[in-house]
Amino acid sequence: MDKPVCAVAQFSRVSAGISGLDADVRLPRRATVGSAGYDFFAPYDIDLLPMQTAVVPTGVRCRIDEGWFLMIVPRSGLGFRYRLSLDNTVGIIDGDYYYSDNEGHILIKMTNCSAEGKALHIPAGTAFAQGIFLPYGITVDDEATGLRNGGLGSTTL
Repeated sequence: MDKPVCAVAQFSRVSAGISGLDADVRLPRRATVGSAGYDFFAPYDIDLLPMQTAVVPTGVRCRIDEGWFLMIVPRSGLGFRYRLSLDNTVGIIDGDYYYSDNEGHILIKMTNCSAEGKALHIPAGTAFAQGIFLPYGITVDDEATGLRNGGLGSTTL
């Protein structure tokens, strides 16, 4: 059975200068032919004590076909060993986010929820989150007409 292809899904680097990020930010990629997720790599060392939160600017944006979205989740091993969680539980990157004023820069906010008191160290260049492309549907009576300009909460007050 062939896998569905999101023909225009393409990762690229954010062009605006971002403090603390290299121009050589690694673009997400799948590790194996059987991987569902595209690994996002830490742009610098990330250290999180238990219950500590960090916002990680990935330096990455993604152009996505209409009818698809990119779901962001922690790498399963980090979730299993440290209870690493995204602060919004699951990140949803809509196709129109690419055209936002912030160039569609994907930021990942995460917390080390370790109940065992384990500190988490993610070395620069290590995969820490993954993005999975998924199709979505709309209702037959859909009347959405709004246009996005921004990220979190950009379509509501």
